[in-house]
Amino acid sequence: MQWVLRWMGAACVATGVLAATAGGAYADVKIGVTLSATGPAASLGIPERNTVALLPKEIAGQKIDYIVLDDATDSTQAVKNARKLTSEDHVDALIGSTVVPNSLAMIDVAAQTSTPMISMAAAASIVEPMDAKRSWVFKTPQNDALMAGAIAQHMAAHGVKTVAFIGFADAYGESWYKAFSAAAAKQNIKVVANERFARNDASVTGQVLKMISQHPDAVLIAGAGTPAALPQKTLRERGYAGKYYQTHGVANNDFLRVCGKDCDGTYLPAGPLLVADQLPDSNPVKQSALAYQAAYEKAYGAGSISTFGGHAWDAGVLLQHAVPAALKAGQPGSKAFRDALRAALGNSHDVAGAHGIFNMSATDHAGLDQRARVMVEIVGGKWKLAGD
Repeated sequence: MQWVLRWMGAACVATGVLAATAGGAYADVKIGVTLSATGPAASLGIPERNTVALLPKEIAGQKIDYIVLDDATDSTQAVKNARKLTSEDHVDALIGSTVVPNSLAMIDVAAQTSTPMISMAAAASIVEPMDAKRSWVFKTPQNDALMAGAIAQHMAAHGVKTVAFIGFADAYGESWYKAFSAAAAKQNIKVVANERFARNDASVTGQVLKMISQHPDAVLIAGAGTPAALPQKTLRERGYAGKYYQTHGVANNDFLRVCGKDCDGTYLPAGPLLVADQLPDSNPVKQSALAYQAAYEKAYGAGSISTFGGHAWDAGVLLQHAVPAALKAGQPGSKAFRDALRAALGNSHDVAGAHGIFNMSATDHAGLDQRARVMVEIVGGKWKLAGD
């Protein structure tokens, strides 16, 4: 009987070793995703969610599992999602969230759990200034400063001397005001008004009247998704006849639908993806942008492409390049793997995404340059690559 027990014990140990070996060799890479599929940022989060379904299911022979949660455009829920994904699902990396406040709130979770995080929100404050916490965080959208510079240059070239600013009353609006103010100063453009509104506001009449009273040559609306249409429509209703600018936060068809004819003639900086088919063949991002567009529209229909989905796609592209290197250092599910994954993301070099060419470093976890932006004009309810 003792012999039988000893044999059973040995067999169990051997089986356990074999299972562990097999599990180690074929362990799934788990990617946790939290995005804003509902709430004020739903027009951004839905195409991101759709895009996650298109990301590779296998990289370097390892199965990739995506666990997708909705944070409803709420930073508290984004943190709850991030904690669940890291502590219960034991993910190897986080993608998220859709908006700046949510992404900023998630940084502590990423750092505390040593989990690489790729944000799909734009503010430079997500990855700057680089410190111990932000060393775990990367992002795929263009920095606000990169896009603000394009707006200020365009304004200067078109005779704008004064501009009124209205932005979200959160980290997105603050980041844009800071970035644009610096860019405007370099072009000798004076910011004559600084107003704010909430993503779920129903009226901005008071703010608009204050802006118009300053008689600015142009207005810049720093919002994202469909809520950014409200100030523009109100400005039109009140007869403002100067130049209109929006940020790359509105670069999707839902914004065009909501804003309608009130947005014709508006300028904005955007990733090359927005007008990929209009780019010259010499543009270094054209082919990678068109590749994503083809994949998305094959799945969801012609004309369904969204630049916000492109940020999720680029997160997948970065992981596709980083996972093989990380696998050489450790097994999925281990800290060694997560550490190596962070290092590989930080060493991304000449990675072509839907929005630009990524070159990350220890001090730059955004990695995009001027190749990641073009100026676009809304003409007849459509996006048009702007000329000089």
